Amino acid sequence: MVAKRPLKAARKPAAEPARPSAWKTAVIAAGAKQAQDMRVFDLREMGGFTDFLVICHGTNPRQVQAISDEIEKQLKAAGERALSIEGYTHADWILMDYGDFVVNVFSDKARAYYDLERLWRDARAIAV
Repeated sequence: MVAKRPLKAARKPAAEPARPSAWKTAVIAAGAKQAQDMRVFDLREMGGFTDFLVICHGTNPRQVQAISDEIEKQLKAAGERALSIEGYTHADWILMDYGDFVVNVFSDKARAYYDLERLWRDARAIAV
C-alpha cells in the first residue's frame, strides 16, 4: 500500500493592490507634469454627460501638451483609451474624453476665459 501525501492547503493568491480609478490616474499623471490648479468635479448626481470632470492648466503650449501626453501615456498603460482627444495642435484647450470622465487641460488664458468651474459650480468638488 502506498502512503498518501497530505493535501496542501490551497494558497490564497496575493491580493492585488487596489488600483485607483482612472480619473485619479489622470490627476496623478497631470501632477507629474506640474499641472496647475487641478480640480475634479463629481457630475454623477447632476445627470451630466460624464461622471467626473478633471480641470487643470499649464503655463505654456508645450507644458499643456506634455500634461496631455503624460495623462494619455499613463492611462494607456492602465488599459484606458480615450474616445477622443481634441485641441492638441493649438494647445489652448485640450479635451480628453474617456467616457466615464473628461479631462480638460487648458492654457492659463483659456481657462480664465471659459471658466468651467463657474459653469459646474453646483457639482460636488472632490479634493485633489
